Amino acid sequence: MLDHPAIPWPGLPTLPDAERIARAQGVRDQLRTRRTCRYFSDTAVPRAVIEAAIEAAGTAPSGANHQPWHFAVIGSAARKAEIRAAAEEEERAFYTSKASAEWIEALAPLGTDADKSYLAVAPWLIVIFGQRRGGILPDDDRQNYYVMESVGIATGFLLAALHAANLATLTHTPNPMRFLNTLCGRPASEKPVMIVVAGHAAADATVPRHALRKKPLEQIASWL
Repeated sequence: MLDHPAIPWPGLPTLPDAERIARAQGVRDQLRTRRTCRYFSDTAVPRAVIEAAIEAAGTAPSGANHQPWHFAVIGSAARKAEIRAAAEEEERAFYTSKASAEWIEALAPLGTDADKSYLAVAPWLIVIFGQRRGGILPDDDRQNYYVMESVGIATGFLLAALHAANLATLTHTPNPMRFLNTLCGRPASEKPVMIVVAGHAAADATVPRHALRKKPLEQIASWL
């Protein structure tokens, strides 16, 4: 084995197989209830909830353990309005000229359009950035590895934690997204990946039936 500082594996409680299965199925069943929400209320959500969810995201595995992510959290009404305005400008261009006919057809069952009013209504926006350079120490300036893969895993952790707190969520990816660097005060070396919208669903919120269709196990897994 490599000679490097290490601690003993912390270990996990020994469980009977039946309980392991039950726990895995419990997580599966909870996550199955998550739905992308496009209709939010402005009901406040404590900052501590968002902090804990981001701390959960920060435990995700990453290339060389460099943790190449930054979460810019926006709660200011003025800043949220700025993000909405900039995002809708990009979305109007997307729907009128940038997107292919096939892409627009694929989105049709979801009923999406250039209106992103939820960006100004929901109490929290979390803008996730991938860092090409960094490292584990605050002043590190080293090459980061597997940035998008690492950020993707961390985002999954974030969504799961927010869902466990019974919050509605949505992932939004305006294209291009460079305006987020300016509005969030992040350096050009960081790549905005997505906006996670978090809050409570509006009382009259709906979900497209198309979004309920999930591939069964036999379509998403193979056993070799």
